[in-house]
Amino acid sequence: MGQGEAESPPAAGKKGAEEERDDFGYRLFPDRNKKPQSFLARSLFTFHNKCQLMLRLTLETNPYAQLLLEALKQSGCTVFNDRHFSCENCDGCVSGGFDAATSQIVLCQNNIRQQSHMNRVVTHELIHAFDHCRAHVDWFKNVKHLACSEIRAANLSGDCTLMNEIARFKFGLKGHHQTCVRDRAIRSILAVRKVSKETAEKAVDEVFDACFNDLEPFGRIPHSKADAKRAYRDFQNRDRYTANL
Repeated sequence: MGQGEAESPPAAGKKGAEEERDDFGYRLFPDRNKKPQSFLARSLFTFHNKCQLMLRLTLETNPYAQLLLEALKQSGCTVFNDRHFSCENCDGCVSGGFDAATSQIVLCQNNIRQQSHMNRVVTHELIHAFDHCRAHVDWFKNVKHLACSEIRAANLSGDCTLMNEIARFKFGLKGHHQTCVRDRAIRSILAVRKVSKETAEKAVDEVFDACFNDLEPFGRIPHSKADAKRAYRDFQNRDRYTANL
């Protein structure tokens, strides 16, 4: 993520760095390059204020996010609101992203307008953060690693619930959840990496079964907030069970 000043040749160095950043999806998050605004300046922008308020509500009340925050803490990766979340303006086609170089979640304040949307985006990106914490994920060079985390995020974040799919005018019966997870994982890869659709599809297909069945830290596919609450309660009780053995 960091940028260095090239002594020579400056033109080639800058072009190479820009192309690499584009390959890794940074073009979608233009505010990543800018200096942070002052508190006073940020407080004048409605999008930023609304984003911060919705984020706080998600972290304090959403069971998906609460479980993931607890799991990250137990894995040695405590998440701090001011350090690990950033509300920024983004390209119109994305709602959020996980910047592995800084371990920071970007929330697209110009594209997230509803609390339910914020809940899903935060959960999706926290799953990436959890994978980053617990495993040696090569986000930038190994498309299979990226595919695995995108499969898990689509599967466990609520992206593919029945109501969300109906809202997208997508209907299906047998195997529809798996189809949704696969399609959204492919779309996510294509959004942040300059690879062909065939490459993205191949990566997803090769790791799909293993990654779809990796349900940590939920232990189940949470199809609703009620499922997520039960998963959170079970997660909190894991240590109690093992301590009594």
